[in-house]
Amino acid sequence: MDQMKERFAKLLLGEDMSGGGKGVSSALALSNAVTNLAASIFGEQGKLAPMAPERKARWRKEMDWLLSVTDHIVEFVPSQQKSKDGTNMEIMVTKQRKDLLVNIPGLRKLDTLLIDTLDNFGEEQEFWYVSKNDDPENESSRREGKWWHPKVKVPPNGLSETSRKWLLSEKEAVSQVLKAAMAINASVLSEIEVPESYIDSLPKNGRSSLGDSIYKSITVEYFDPANFLSSMDLSTEHKVLDLKNRIEASIIIWKRKMHHKEGKSSWGSAVSIEKRELFEERVETILHLLKYRFPGLPQSSLDISKIQDNKDIGHAILESYSRIIESLAFSILSRIEDVLHADSLAQSSSSNSDDDATRLSSAETPTLLDFMGWGIDPLKRSSIDMENLFKVDSDKKTSKPPLSPTPRPPIPELSDN
Repeated sequence: MDQMKERFAKLLLGEDMSGGGKGVSSALALSNAVTNLAASIFGEQGKLAPMAPERKARWRKEMDWLLSVTDHIVEFVPSQQKSKDGTNMEIMVTKQRKDLLVNIPGLRKLDTLLIDTLDNFGEEQEFWYVSKNDDPENESSRREGKWWHPKVKVPPNGLSETSRKWLLSEKEAVSQVLKAAMAINASVLSEIEVPESYIDSLPKNGRSSLGDSIYKSITVEYFDPANFLSSMDLSTEHKVLDLKNRIEASIIIWKRKMHHKEGKSSWGSAVSIEKRELFEERVETILHLLKYRFPGLPQSSLDISKIQDNKDIGHAILESYSRIIESLAFSILSRIEDVLHADSLAQSSSSNSDDDATRLSSAETPTLLDFMGWGIDPLKRSSIDMENLFKVDSDKKTSKPPLSPTPRPPIPELSDN
């Protein structure tokens, strides 16, 4: 009860604990509360393992508190009521708002699926984690910047086929959750009005926003979005986010130009409406590809501006809840890919070792060339008498080469420890 009082006090005060009325809006306070709760619960989830029972219980309890607000966001809908004399009459009744009625149960289900996925890794697995400081091999990690994540290890020969197939099925399931959460989040953000403060910060034309080179690539006669992305430098997260910000800004600019096409506003455009619509369609395709190719990107400038300026509490809860589910799904997906990557490296290393051993074994087996002396290093042939090069010992003529290479000692099996 004390925890509940504290949470709702912060919401009512708009996070201004001085009570001076300088707090944020209720929508932003709720959005921040959901985001901060998720950070405290899932921030330490650096490996594939079940959540601690106390953290799981806290997540369920406090999310129920925050989501309880949506039970009281209603709209009027017509309904039939039968009076005492048997006549039917139409009245207006309250019902939970349609977008909340549809999406909140769906997000709860996605939430449960992800936590159940983590619980599935509670059983004994064929991979394990070690601290990077305790790793004796000191190999370079795929996520060198994320030093706080433990490093995944697999057996020398890689995972078994059964374990690998199970991991791939879990990866596919989490991918579907990620796509669903991204779709809900994108839908909610599209319904939030673009703030005037964001519009005022934009240049007056899309070319200035995109830059000359990007603008020329988008406005060519024959446009291929895949070729466009392949020609862009997307080597870092910062560069991808910068491209996303430029594209979103150009979409807003072009939409406003078409809206003001008949007025004398400075947003008016000299380009035809047909071309403007074509350009907008192309950049929206690029934006869609960017979102699904880089699902773990930070929020764009437009998204941040919408979240901070939004006053609709229902939208605030849907956006923040879908965003943290998207983030958790992406995190789990990355951890699964780390295991599969380690397995791939182990398989490749094991295969190379077998090939090297086979080549070494075959090299140790005498051949006809060895008996004739043609296997001598060509750099040393000049120092060898040519008469001796083709001379064959009498005992060599009668000897027979071994039929098989010297057997290698068996590779010891790994213990369960």
